[in-house]
Amino acid sequence: PHQDLKIAPAASCLHYGLQCFEGMKAYKAVTDQSLRLFRPDKNMTRLKNSMSRLHMPGSDFDADELSKCIGELVKLDEKWIPEGEGYSLYLRPTVIATHKFLGLAAPTSLLLFVITSPVGPYYKTGFEPIKLTADTPYVRAWPGGTGDAKVGGNYAPTMKPQAEAAKKGCSQVLWLFGPDDEITEVGAMNVFFFMINKETKRKELVTAPLDRGDILPGVTRDSILHLARSWDEDMDVSERWLTMGELVEASKENRLIEAFGAGTAAVVTPISCIQYKGEDIKIPATGDLTHRIWDEITSIQYGKIEGPEGWSINLSKP
Repeated sequence: PHQDLKIAPAASCLHYGLQCFEGMKAYKAVTDQSLRLFRPDKNMTRLKNSMSRLHMPGSDFDADELSKCIGELVKLDEKWIPEGEGYSLYLRPTVIATHKFLGLAAPTSLLLFVITSPVGPYYKTGFEPIKLTADTPYVRAWPGGTGDAKVGGNYAPTMKPQAEAAKKGCSQVLWLFGPDDEITEVGAMNVFFFMINKETKRKELVTAPLDRGDILPGVTRDSILHLARSWDEDMDVSERWLTMGELVEASKENRLIEAFGAGTAAVVTPISCIQYKGEDIKIPATGDLTHRIWDEITSIQYGKIEGPEGWSINLSKP
């Protein structure tokens, strides 16, 4: 049952940011009302990695067992899951350090809990493209940091930049890194750009790679890459560093086709404009690729199509 937590005021989660979490959803299939989870194995793997990065004991937990426990919780809360496409039960598995000493040390005690909450459609009246600003002195993450882990410390420092972006009339911050202004993420989402590559003259779907350790390995990100590579389309799918200079040039030469953020909350969020160095980069929105990705992923989540093996976990099956 839902209740308040009782922890010591010296608990290290309150002082040193020793906490991590996941974001996932449970769905009711529109075809047969069966309860579904979408790729929970990916969330469990990421939670293990986040715990390991914080040097939490127990990061080698049995991922299948925790996934089963969450499945049982979803079945218990079935009546809280709204019906209809776009509706779901948001799930927030969380691990906090309850080590009750002020000394800075690896925690010896933890608390794992899962919050559930009914949520409605992210877009109530169709897609709503967003405007971004890349004109910020702040950096979200860096090599060797915690950008590839889902820890609270990654999010708290973004509150001020987000508020400053809102004052400029922008919905989110487009996070950059390095002297070449490499594009990393947008807000709390991964980001994709669809463009015509100047060298190859081919259409290319581009997102930042994971090899540097400053990009969160999003479940939606991975799903988009997998699906796009499986389509029989005349386009390249790349994980590489895209700079703002390259993006500006593509825009000026009419090679920038569309762009979108990707994450659990919205699946995809179309981008219509990026503010950079005082200028607005206009982007066509909402594009055909954005629509296709939205349609395919949500169709898998709500049981309208089968999807790759192991993506849609039917909790209603014995």
